[in-house]
Amino acid sequence: MRLGVLDVGSNTIHLQVMDAHPGARPTPTTNYKVDLRLTEYLDISGAISAGGIKLLNDAIEEAIAHARVNETDEILAFATSAVRDASNGAQIIADINKQYEIDLQVLSGEDEASMTFLAVRRWLGWSAGNLLVLDIGGGSLEIASGIDENPDATFSIPLGAARLTREFLSGDPYNSKGMKSLEKHVEEALKDSLPNALKSHDADHFVATSKTFRTLARICAQWYGDNSKFLERSSLKSALPRLIEMTNKSRAELPGVSASRAQQIVAGGVVALAVMDRLDVDEVEICPWALREGIVLRRLDWLSD
Repeated sequence: MRLGVLDVGSNTIHLQVMDAHPGARPTPTTNYKVDLRLTEYLDISGAISAGGIKLLNDAIEEAIAHARVNETDEILAFATSAVRDASNGAQIIADINKQYEIDLQVLSGEDEASMTFLAVRRWLGWSAGNLLVLDIGGGSLEIASGIDENPDATFSIPLGAARLTREFLSGDPYNSKGMKSLEKHVEEALKDSLPNALKSHDADHFVATSKTFRTLARICAQWYGDNSKFLERSSLKSALPRLIEMTNKSRAELPGVSASRAQQIVAGGVVALAVMDRLDVDEVEICPWALREGIVLRRLDWLSD
């Protein structure tokens, strides 16, 4: 069967079309993506503005059209942090579902963590052992750990790269006052809210997903000769001051950094280093599968039951 996975994220609206059936590896066939950065359309009340809603609707309409042209059997649509946390998010979801006749679901942070964990487990296999999985999105950070396909512990906190950039950083290069406030906020948030089940984890295989971690790994590979399939904490610690000193234009010329992501990679790096420090993780393996693949795998599991 052909599935369309529509991801309404904090940074992008991304449709991934995959050929999939129970027992087989999902195979991507085509995709449609719009860089929207919904967090930039939040007003002072925490609502997505009328302009943001229009851009969101336009992107979803185009994505659905792309899915239909490519003869998808089903569209699996979900929204994450930006819509989940918006004060008018529920109404936006209801309007979209009515207008486009889809079933756009809002995932909780814990659901995000669980689905991503499933994808990582299936990609790496049982031999990967006890996993700890990190995922930095535009709006939130998710962490999950466990030895089975369903994690034993999950955690979600609004420490996403786009959100933090909007809330704390200004100037080009970023000013030191904003950077200090950001670093303090991230460290205190993790210190105060990270559950004991994760603080005292006994994982032996550390994994990261998401564009943020992939990009940081590519940058460290170019600067320090690391393997881009891994991100070392020591390299990240060395790279972060260099990234902070750069302009957005200079960062956009780095490997894997698009113009739209150049502003966010600093905040993403701050979160990545802070969580690796807090959990005492020296190195993470970069996994190509993440939330969208997890959604497909879970759907296939339901079909085979």
